[in-house]
Amino acid sequence: MAGSEKNSTILLGWARDLVFVTGFLTRLPVARMVPADPDQAPRNLAQAAWAFPAVGLIVGAISGLTLMVASTLGLHPLALALIALATGVVVTGALHEDGLADVADGFGGGLDIQSKLTIMRDSAIGTYGMLALVFSVIIRASALAGMPGPGTATLALISAACISRALMVGLMANLPAARDDGLGASAGKPEMETFLTAFALAAVTAFVLSGAVAWILLIAGCLAAAAMMVLAKRQIGGHTGDVLGATQQVSETAILLAAAAALG
Repeated sequence: MAGSEKNSTILLGWARDLVFVTGFLTRLPVARMVPADPDQAPRNLAQAAWAFPAVGLIVGAISGLTLMVASTLGLHPLALALIALATGVVVTGALHEDGLADVADGFGGGLDIQSKLTIMRDSAIGTYGMLALVFSVIIRASALAGMPGPGTATLALISAACISRALMVGLMANLPAARDDGLGASAGKPEMETFLTAFALAAVTAFVLSGAVAWILLIAGCLAAAAMMVLAKRQIGGHTGDVLGATQQVSETAILLAAAAALG
C-alpha cells in the first residue's frame, strides 16, 4: 500500500512538472489540469526542465496533425509546411521566434555586452531580427516541403520539436545566466541529470519516430546547439531566455535540414 502511494506521488509530481512546463512554453490552457500540492514548495523551471521534450512532442504532434489534415486538401507541399509551422507559432505564442529575433538584433547590432543585452530586451524588432525570422521560416518550410510525403514530414517535425527543446536544457545546464534578472536567472540551473533525462526522452522519441535516421537528427541538433552555446558565451558571457529560444529555432532548423537531406 505504501509503495502504491509512493508511485502515485511520483506520477503526480511528473504530471505537475509537465503541466508547469507546458503552461510556460505554450499557450495551451493546462494550468488547472493537475491541482497544486499545498504542502510542497513550487518547483522552478530548471527542476521541471526534463519535461521540455515532452512539450516538444505535444507542439510537434499538433503541428503535424494540422499538416496531415491539410494534406487531404491537395495543397502544395510548401503550403502544408507553412501551415504546420504557423500552427506551432500559434501554440507557443511565437515564444521561440521572439527569442531568435531578439538574439539576432542584439548580437548583430550591439557593440559590447551591455548594449547587446539592452537591444535584446527592446520589444522593437530590427533588421537582423526580421531577416532571421524570414530565413528561419523559409529554410524550415523548404526542408519540410522537400521530404517524401506529409507522413515523413510530420514525423521529422515531431522529432525536431522534441530534440530542439531538450537541447535548450543543455544550454541552461552548461552556461551561466548573462543577467542577474530576467528569465535566464529566474529559471535556475538544471542539474546535469535533468538535462540527460530530457535528452534521453528526446532521443527515444526520435528513434521511435524516425528509426536509424535519428542519429543524424541528434548530431545535427547537437552541433547547432553547441554553436549557439559558443556564440552566446562569446557575445554576452552566458544565456538569457532569448538565447534559449534562439537555440530551439536554430537547432530545429538544423534537424529539419538534416532530415530532408537524409530522407529526401
